[in-house]
Amino acid sequence: MIDPPLLLQSQNPVALRDEIQRILVTNGLDRTCYTNILDYTIELFESNGLGVNYYGYHNIVHELEVTYVTLLAAQWQSLHGKVAKEDLPYLFVAALFHDYDPQKTGERPREEDAVKFVISDEKLHLLLKEAGIDKNLVAALILRTTYPWTDEIRKNVEKQIDEYSSKSNIAKDDNKKEHFRKLGWFLSVADRIGGYALGDFVKAMEMAQKNAYTLAWHPYYIVRRSVSYFEDLLNNEAEMCQGILHSLPKEMRKNFMDNVLSFMKLREQEIQIEAALVYDNARFFANIEPISRRRDPDFVKTLAQIHEELPLPLQFKKEEFNESVMAPYTILNTLRLGSENGPIIGFAKGGPLEGYKLRPEINDPNYGMANTMFLEPIAIRVGYWGQRGGREIRLLFTMQAQAKGFKYLTSFALRDVISGRIQRGEQIEFTQPLNPEHWWNYYGIRL
Repeated sequence: MIDPPLLLQSQNPVALRDEIQRILVTNGLDRTCYTNILDYTIELFESNGLGVNYYGYHNIVHELEVTYVTLLAAQWQSLHGKVAKEDLPYLFVAALFHDYDPQKTGERPREEDAVKFVISDEKLHLLLKEAGIDKNLVAALILRTTYPWTDEIRKNVEKQIDEYSSKSNIAKDDNKKEHFRKLGWFLSVADRIGGYALGDFVKAMEMAQKNAYTLAWHPYYIVRRSVSYFEDLLNNEAEMCQGILHSLPKEMRKNFMDNVLSFMKLREQEIQIEAALVYDNARFFANIEPISRRRDPDFVKTLAQIHEELPLPLQFKKEEFNESVMAPYTILNTLRLGSENGPIIGFAKGGPLEGYKLRPEINDPNYGMANTMFLEPIAIRVGYWGQRGGREIRLLFTMQAQAKGFKYLTSFALRDVISGRIQRGEQIEFTQPLNPEHWWNYYGIRL
């Protein structure tokens, strides 16, 4: 058996599929129809651009992680009479499809879209029929994964759950309907524990970054919203959360709690940094770094560490990062704390537009004209976002580009951030939304 943390740390869909298959067979679910349901799910996600290469939280890896954790916990609880063996097929299918949205109109999943697919897809209908699974009960379980579970949302969703339950084969059995309500709660909490129990803090932070990137959160909010997420789970879902954690292997429980504590410690560091900036009147210094310093290995190493904190799609020139820092055509400035020689906490870097491979949906008429400077996404250490240091190095970069004779500057930013800059009077000439991340825009300004 593959060690679960090692399995999921690598986010390997093939290995995940095999582990899920192993749990199914162990619990007597060894008929071909179960394998076909599993493979059909993977095929659907991959063919709709939601495979392992989709940089979003809700991709095939997340779906398989949740299925794995759900089945692992349910298997243990079935041995202790808390979950029935016949519940496992329903948890299996609901976990696989709980976030499936073939249209992908936004990163946050719409459970109604997942339910619509489960109810209407003909191939899945035949597979479920062969397995003896009532699609209406699968729909009811998926709806319960709606998050956040606020009073207003809860009232509406519970009504839908009741509607699907009344169409199912347990319509007249109140005890079974109540049992499935608890199964839905079980799935909802297993969904949120998921990958955070299957790896170290590097994986946990990557998950948080994916979520933030595709929900268009400013980096300032990543840690604080992650802490709120876990506090809600541990405080408001305590009974079910503890029950599921106790049903998982010890190392997975440790992974989850270590990751929760790491986010909380990081939040504490953020508060300490903010206090130092406010009460000690610490200042930021935006520096143009000479080429001699840019060739210093320790300097380059520091920038590379900060660069790696960015979400993967924003890490431009990742493979040749060191060379790009030292290249004479690169414009670079740093953000230092306390003095011009203080510790580096961020940087702005870029170069001529032609040195970058643009995404297919971007059509920049100045590409090839040698008149445009491209600013890579600003990189700042966790804890220092939102303190206006990024604006200082961005404006300094703009001045550097203008001094070198470039007529235009282009970059990427969140749509809301661009709107805010326009309102402040910045002369942004054009914006182009990305696909599928339409909340990120490519934009250009005349220098």
